[in-house]
Amino acid sequence: MSSTELWRLSATEIATRTSAGDITAEQATASAVARMEAVNPALNAVVESLADEAAERARDLDLARANGRPLGRLHGVPVTIKVNVDQAGHATTNGVTALKDVIAPANAPIVDNLLAEGAVVIGRTNTPEFSFRADTDNPLHGRTHNPWGDHVSPGGSSGGAGSAVMAGIGALGHGNDIGGSLRFPAAANGAVTVKPGLGRVPAWNPSQTAERGMLAQSMSVQGILAREARDLHVSMPAAIAPDPRDPFHVPLPWRGEALEGPVKVAFTKDTCGFDLHPEVSAALDAARDALADAGYDIEEIEPPYLQEAGSVGYRTLMGEVRELMGPAIRDQGSETIRAIFDEYFDQFAPFEGKDLLEMMAKRSFYAREWSLFLQRYPLVLCPFLPQPFFRPDRDTEGAEGVREVLGSALWSYSMNFMGLPAACVPARLADLPQGPQPINVQIVARRWREDLAVDACIAIEDRLGRMCTRLWDRMAS
Repeated sequence: MSSTELWRLSATEIATRTSAGDITAEQATASAVARMEAVNPALNAVVESLADEAAERARDLDLARANGRPLGRLHGVPVTIKVNVDQAGHATTNGVTALKDVIAPANAPIVDNLLAEGAVVIGRTNTPEFSFRADTDNPLHGRTHNPWGDHVSPGGSSGGAGSAVMAGIGALGHGNDIGGSLRFPAAANGAVTVKPGLGRVPAWNPSQTAERGMLAQSMSVQGILAREARDLHVSMPAAIAPDPRDPFHVPLPWRGEALEGPVKVAFTKDTCGFDLHPEVSAALDAARDALADAGYDIEEIEPPYLQEAGSVGYRTLMGEVRELMGPAIRDQGSETIRAIFDEYFDQFAPFEGKDLLEMMAKRSFYAREWSLFLQRYPLVLCPFLPQPFFRPDRDTEGAEGVREVLGSALWSYSMNFMGLPAACVPARLADLPQGPQPINVQIVARRWREDLAVDACIAIEDRLGRMCTRLWDRMAS
């Protein structure tokens, strides 16, 4: 492989080869930056290039290796950071024009953790206004496009990260997830991710002027989008390193104890009353068969309280959002985002007062029931969305648009409400009338066992193939 093609390497391959001296961090970075400059103009996934900073850091990393200094697990790996997380000296815009001059005084923990392991940040990626859409567009940075084509949204809110990593702009993309913002872009672009459980990755923005609401703190998590499942086993141990600025971080190792016998997987196609598209059904079948072939013990069974936990969870979140974010949305948001939030509040009627407090308390009930269920079945293979990913701006098309985008995504935000890990991995490439697009499935894991979900993603990927190679062939044609 020529040095100009190094952007094709996985994060695992880059770290292995830079650590061994087969290639330099500078070469890996230059290739990723060149790829960014070639494809990003059509995608608008990266809204701030850090090419110069990245080149300087790569040279420093090469010098450190030459001097025999210890190397991190992500030595020389090009990554991107989402613009709603603090990176010292850069604007934390959150996709909002009024925040374009909010310059971070220091790094967020996730940024420090990636840098400490040798990552090289090559750019900052787009997010919708307030990072609260499953699509990515805003008046400040503009629309991000999906590398599969404009017939499908890039997802959100980490849409820039998903589009970038699958297009070859960096081997890893940082993102975050309060109701699906890692998994929506993974599903849209064919990437792989694991939404960590509550407390797994330390989080805080030094630029923030007030603490976030309790539900935002307990439902939102930081994570990584990758184009190869194995890269999560390399990157997530870096992401979960402790940081004292997050007092509720849980300092557990990435790998848990090995389970005895075949891992039991609960399998379901339940879509909570929404029609299951044949392509999604076929993707679920393919993922099930792949896991069975890998030795997993699959049993079809309906998990408890899924629809109720999802509905209650999002209505509870909307109660907090309306009170704490509502004024900023009205004052700083565009007409588009205000209309979308009006529809959110109509479809997910926010709990208020005593009801809000009671539903926040009932979160423990749902989490307990699922913890007991996951004692019997450490993994759950389920849909992520009941239909192929939606078109751009679908959530601006009134009640039906929001119902398709978020109303049908109960498998997504229910996991945030209960604080459970949930991975998202492609299992099929659908040839639809509007164009080809990947179909992802979701794998929910026992609390603190993100590693089990990633293992299952690897088993699926090993048998069904990586989606990125098919995308790159399409982009090159």
